[in-house]
Amino acid sequence: MRPKPGMSQGLRILLRAGDPVRRQGLATMLEEAGHSLVVEAPDVVLSDLSRGAEPPVEAEAPVIVLTDEALRGELPAGVLPRSVSTVQLDPALRAVAVGLLVRTPDSDRHDGFAAAADDAPPLLTPREAEILTLVGQGMSNKSVARALGISVHTVKFHLEALFAKLDATSRAEAVAKGLRGGVIEL
Repeated sequence: MRPKPGMSQGLRILLRAGDPVRRQGLATMLEEAGHSLVVEAPDVVLSDLSRGAEPPVEAEAPVIVLTDEALRGELPAGVLPRSVSTVQLDPALRAVAVGLLVRTPDSDRHDGFAAAADDAPPLLTPREAEILTLVGQGMSNKSVARALGISVHTVKFHLEALFAKLDATSRAEAVAKGLRGGVIEL
């Protein structure tokens, strides 16, 4: 059994790329970063997806996909744009090798990732989800405040934040969107 890859040593990378020119460019980037290309027992699989290609379904190691299109279904451990630089790729490979998930901060604004970002439910704080659940149970602001031991003003503050995050204009619409998006359950 191999030891876990560390920050000081290069990783064993299985490179999957259909375009030979692209493959050579990625291979050069990987070797310059101190990684070695392998065909068996990789630490990470790097898959370059051309337009319309599907990501690998199963792999023998964590997968980073380079793509400019939105991915559907279960996402691999890493998703980066095809224009990734060595400065971005090297730490992403190391992070995925130790079990972390990698996404670019601007992936929701990137053309290829816009559809995937639109499908994601909004991120609510635990308190916002708690308040939305109580509102969904028919409680008034005053009742929610009593149940949670907070002020009515604080409940209103959280509801305003909820309305903005869920793009809702009423309590009922916020609850409906929360239920549809799987943010809350009643």
